[in-house]
Amino acid sequence: MESEHETAASVLPAPGAAPAPLPRAALRAALDAVHRAGMPGVQAEVRDGADVWRGASGVADLETGRPVTPGLRQRVGSVTKTFTAAAVLARVDRGQVRLDAPIGDYLPALVPGARGRSVTVRMLLNHTSGFSDYLPYAFPSLKGFPSLADVSPESLDANRFRRFGAAELIGMGLAAPPGNAPGGPVGTYSNTNYLLLGELLAEVTGLSAEQAVTRDVIAPAGLADTFFPSGPHVEGPHARMYEALYGLIDPPRDYSVYDNSWVSTGAGLVSTVADLNRFFALLLGGGVVGRASLDEMRRTVPVRSLDGGKTLDYGLGLHRVEVPGSGLFWGHDGTVWGAGTTSLTRADGGRQLSVAFNLMRWNTPDASGKPRPHPIDHALAALQERALRIDGAGPRDL
Repeated sequence: MESEHETAASVLPAPGAAPAPLPRAALRAALDAVHRAGMPGVQAEVRDGADVWRGASGVADLETGRPVTPGLRQRVGSVTKTFTAAAVLARVDRGQVRLDAPIGDYLPALVPGARGRSVTVRMLLNHTSGFSDYLPYAFPSLKGFPSLADVSPESLDANRFRRFGAAELIGMGLAAPPGNAPGGPVGTYSNTNYLLLGELLAEVTGLSAEQAVTRDVIAPAGLADTFFPSGPHVEGPHARMYEALYGLIDPPRDYSVYDNSWVSTGAGLVSTVADLNRFFALLLGGGVVGRASLDEMRRTVPVRSLDGGKTLDYGLGLHRVEVPGSGLFWGHDGTVWGAGTTSLTRADGGRQLSVAFNLMRWNTPDASGKPRPHPIDHALAALQERALRIDGAGPRDL
């Protein structure tokens, strides 16, 4: 019997033979373990064909004790990049944008001269442009990261209600030393790239970047709970979002009210775990962009993460993730202040997991100043493994 915070739902059918039923009790236990490890609230949806499990554990509000429930809206951070990439590829499908055209052909004022001629649309999408991230310049108190001794939360509070313009942020990124040569073999993850892609969408559609993504991707996919907020508040039911900043904010502070113009088409969307699973199922099933564009999205290169701590296998707005025992998955993860989200879909369109939680940067520093492992890390990894594992058989031929 399902708990009061679990529901069944229908979903688009996946190809292939009917899988074993989802392990509901094990998923429930794994979700509860994330909360017990120290996460205030966590929610997830797991799908396999027509079989769907949704669950939630913990609280949405530490002050009132309001429980987190499946279906709460969430700031999904850089999962937004897949939506923006899909909107650009939709323009490629229409012949309005060429992947290997210089970005200076479209945005000569924003990226003039040699840089505009040497960086292509594709390089923005897969983070091989070399354009640096603007974050340390928009949030100067974070510039010392990853040295936590040289970081403070001052900028987070100073920017809570600040309305950034995309051109302002792009200028910060372009003025910074480059992360790599344009088109180099290893890219450098950068939000600057995706703000430029937003400006590209605005240029070729005549709409705002957010309107273009909404019209070409969100609305056709039928995502009723996915939108770009117009101000600092999240409309509709949602959890509070607690930021610890690696122990520098103790107790963690609520940043659910925050103007996310600092990330816009890079990480500004609000969505739900159900909408994310629906979107990725449609995208990978060829229902959002054409097959040729989807193939381009799945051409990957190595990209250094924003903190430099790992290398991502990155396509055009998609991560490629190998899950031991389960095969190949595509998706994205994302964070903003106080909120984290991951969405993964198996390559054959079958098993899916979207998980959202309301505490970020929970790891406290060790003696050397580096974030140390936390039980939450292990619990989230265990939830992902349990959700994506194929029961009753070896990995499918993917």
